[in-house]
Amino acid sequence: MSIRERVQDILREVNGRAEVEAAAKGRTAREIDEVIEAGIRIVGENYISDLKSVYYQVKKKAEWHFIGSVKTQKHDLLKRKFLEIIDMIETVDSFDFALELDKRCELIGKIMPVLVEVNSGRESQKSGVMPEEVLELVKKVGRLGNVKVLGLMTMGPAVSQEEEIRPYFRLTKRLFDDIKRLNIPGVEMRYLSMGMSDTYRIAIEEGANIVRIGTLIFGARKRGGLR
Repeated sequence: MSIRERVQDILREVNGRAEVEAAAKGRTAREIDEVIEAGIRIVGENYISDLKSVYYQVKKKAEWHFIGSVKTQKHDLLKRKFLEIIDMIETVDSFDFALELDKRCELIGKIMPVLVEVNSGRESQKSGVMPEEVLELVKKVGRLGNVKVLGLMTMGPAVSQEEEIRPYFRLTKRLFDDIKRLNIPGVEMRYLSMGMSDTYRIAIEEGANIVRIGTLIFGARKRGGLR
């Protein structure tokens, strides 16, 4: 099955219930052009090095989201040349990073849309804010002038059965709804980004309106297996 056929099958299945984001880690500009041409509007990159290698080669227009760890790539991510081309950062998980991002965006006259990443599985080795700390971070980031909180994102822990991920998505949706009801100044709870190739159906059932799909769109990578 071609990339176009995979995309069209997924879009038909999702049927507008969520935005399908192509998780393009390690993919070529040609492959990314194919998914955009097939109907994908958002491309997500995990690594600044990948963004750097393909962005200017992609011929089709799309919205570009950063979906990788900000801790390990902070130095490059905060460079002007990348802030100018990134349309959203989905993985903000500390006020220190948000504050630095705010300063850099002010210099280029940009307001950066962001999602706060929730460590819904409470895994010490993973990035994201612990659930009980999400509200406080959202409030603090909401006071910044050049960073705009537009919702939440979560990965959830690795699970052996798809259904096991549901409680983590449900927790994140509850946080999303609770924060939305507060109408915090400077915060607009619009997007809930959850679910990947093996869990996107459950994510949509639990309220996600952005799902990040890689393998089911592009096929298995030639090296390193599935994602």
